[in-house]
Amino acid sequence: MDKFDIQKLRDLPIEGVAERLGLQVKKHKSLCPFHDDSHPSLTFNVAKNTYKCYVCGAHGGVIDLVMRHLNKTFVEACQWLANENNIILSEWQPAQKQQSQKPRAFDPGKYLRFFEHPFLSETARAFLFGERKLNEKVIGWCRLNSFTDKRGMPWLQIPYYDIDGKLIGVQSRNLTAQGPRFKFPYGHTCHIYNLPVLKHLKEGEPLYITEGASDCWSMLSSGHKAIAIPSATLLNRKDIETIRSTLVARQSTLHMYPDQDIPGEKLYLQLTRIATDSGLCLVRHSLPPGCKDYSDYYVRHLVAPSVNC
Repeated sequence: MDKFDIQKLRDLPIEGVAERLGLQVKKHKSLCPFHDDSHPSLTFNVAKNTYKCYVCGAHGGVIDLVMRHLNKTFVEACQWLANENNIILSEWQPAQKQQSQKPRAFDPGKYLRFFEHPFLSETARAFLFGERKLNEKVIGWCRLNSFTDKRGMPWLQIPYYDIDGKLIGVQSRNLTAQGPRFKFPYGHTCHIYNLPVLKHLKEGEPLYITEGASDCWSMLSSGHKAIAIPSATLLNRKDIETIRSTLVARQSTLHMYPDQDIPGEKLYLQLTRIATDSGLCLVRHSLPPGCKDYSDYYVRHLVAPSVNC
């Protein structure tokens, strides 16, 4: 992690983080979890993004709240926040020699062979088809691969392609609850996921934008065309223009099922502003009560007989 990663975590809305920790926030207050509290004494200052209890004296920012509430170290708290809010953290790299200051670019040649003939372990298949109930044709389209690291930990390898099918990045997802949830190779930068689907968008067909690869797989498995982004703030002008020009050419519209939480609502509002500035309309759909995201909705309520890649 670098200082920019840490600042992204510190800037997360503290009341939203508190609610993810299980605190019930009303009028900027909640019961203090750090002492036996019967009247809300933990106060949130949304302007400064801090908390303070006027009874026991507990105070701090977003990371401090997670550290104290979950009894985690600083690094563990940062990783928890990143996982909960789909924030990509820079992977630690050993210090380089002084003469090598230029950032190294992602080298697709090192990874192409993994996706030529993808392999799914039993653990990966259990996760994708047993737990997530995804359509096998979708997983084939997305060319997911799996591997086991030196510690025996199972991972999914998720390739990112540009609109022409050129490999531009790789994301690895941990299939256990231990350690970091995501890893990225050196030089990887954030991109829109599943861009090749844009070339298959039919006249007037809606395009769905999701909050991550998992939701994208579920959306594809339910018969829709879909792309995914990790964060609205990471959309660059080229990405926006690619989406805009495709939708205009196909006379299509952009749709979204926001996650049922504060980060999901925040992402939707950010995307609405971007769409408006780009001359597009973002159509909102609501998830049924009790469904936290589209993947949850898909597993609970939808059957996936069709595939639309």
